[in-house]
Amino acid sequence: MLIRDTTEGYGVVSRLFHWLMAIAIIAMFALGLWMVRLDYYSPYYNSAPDVHRSVGMLLLFALLVRWIWRAANVKPSDRELSPLEQKASNAVHWGFYVLLFALMASGYLISTAGGEPISVFGWFSVPSIFQMHGLESRAGYVHRILSYATIALAVVHAGAALKHHYLDKSPVLTRMWSGPPPIESLVQEKENRQ
Repeated sequence: MLIRDTTEGYGVVSRLFHWLMAIAIIAMFALGLWMVRLDYYSPYYNSAPDVHRSVGMLLLFALLVRWIWRAANVKPSDRELSPLEQKASNAVHWGFYVLLFALMASGYLISTAGGEPISVFGWFSVPSIFQMHGLESRAGYVHRILSYATIALAVVHAGAALKHHYLDKSPVLTRMWSGPPPIESLVQEKENRQ
């Protein structure tokens, strides 16, 4: 099991980041939809937003670590994609990074506009960097739009991965699911091409 990425596929760290963040982002979207409909008398009225904020801050940290990890690793080859698909893939991946960062930053602003820090599951607090009353409603509007845009991009991303896997018979999805192929199969593939 390879830790780092290779030109043939993603290592275990990149794959764990990808799948755990994907699950967490979808769960956060569902939690956000559910919690904004809670009324004051719900037993989850305070705890659901606390969980949402805490997971959001952990996701922000994970996103930053993921950027560093991506910069420190080679990018797996996308030679099986057409030039247009390669450009689209690159745009989608960087679009995710920008959207996720903006989504988490707007969530941070919603929670800290009043000057209060964010307690992350009681383990530590993320301080408010400035106090600006009224910012929370504007940041909330941006947060909602960005959350829908993120889910829409995730649907496009998943659809493209499934298209490549089932229609094109491409290894794109396999590389993110099971990582690089074993060295033996790479050697065999190289010999078959010669």
